[in-house]
Amino acid sequence: MKPVWGENVKVAMVGHVAVVTFDRPPNNHVSVDMMRDLADCLEAVDAGRQARAIVLQAEGKNFCAGADFTTPGDSVAGGMGGISELYNQAVRLFSIETTIVAAVQGAAVGAGLGLALVADFRVASPDAKFSANFVKLGFHPGFGLTHTLPRAIGAHRASLMFLTGRRVKAQEGLPWGLVDEVAPLEDLREAALRLATEIAENAPLALLATRRTMRGELAAAVRNQTAHEHIQQTALRATDDFNEGVQSVAERRPGNFTWS
Repeated sequence: MKPVWGENVKVAMVGHVAVVTFDRPPNNHVSVDMMRDLADCLEAVDAGRQARAIVLQAEGKNFCAGADFTTPGDSVAGGMGGISELYNQAVRLFSIETTIVAAVQGAAVGAGLGLALVADFRVASPDAKFSANFVKLGFHPGFGLTHTLPRAIGAHRASLMFLTGRRVKAQEGLPWGLVDEVAPLEDLREAALRLATEIAENAPLALLATRRTMRGELAAAVRNQTAHEHIQQTALRATDDFNEGVQSVAERRPGNFTWS
């Protein structure tokens, strides 16, 4: 298996664990290319059958700051076609069969939260912040989050996150099931690798069979849900409130929304 996938993704084996690292400075905003490279890499890990578990980790201050709606020419900022293709890659990620442990530091916001929920388990540093801040942007949640977040933490808490757009810190997310372990930032990757290694010590066929049972038709559910999310996002992206939301978030101020 090759060690580098595109410009932003690399992989290394540690025993029976594949450590997959993505890096898109400065804040690891999602892009179609990065998600495609990540999906290509994880599918290769699946196919190789060397790894019994995966650690998904990011370079830099933030795990993933979500979509970048402010940079001209960005594949997601450019329109709903880019977002549709982003969701195609999300379905591929949720189709991976090998157990994934995410190491999360800093922000996991919007699509970055969606990416964290691709993983079966999340080890987070104390500074980690999880947010579904779509309503602050005048937008509808995406990346399958309206299915995966309630599945992880329950419908009530998911609605709380969606409708407030608040940031949930790692320690707060621990009893919710949003986070499985909190580790000091300097020990974060080691802690994630330790959990992945504990999984990888077990029989690989039993791991695959058990995970298939537990995940069920998750990838198909994400495919259906992203189709609905995309319709809602397309309608809201044409509103004045969306333009105001993007600007207000960039300026770090409350939005002046007008029902238009």
